[in-house]
Amino acid sequence: MSGRIRRCAYDRTYTLRETCPACGCRTRVAHPARFSPQDRYGRYRRMVRE
Repeated sequence: MSGRIRRCAYDRTYTLRETCPACGCRTRVAHPARFSPQDRYGRYRRMVRE
């Protein structure tokens, strides 16, 4: 188990578990990705988001 807080995308509850204790769905890491000015592929990731 990692020490990073996780969040359920469906009911928006925070937990440290891989699955949500309320609904049983998988959770995601609640922190954004680390920023780097030398990121080669950042432009492409932003294009996919739009």
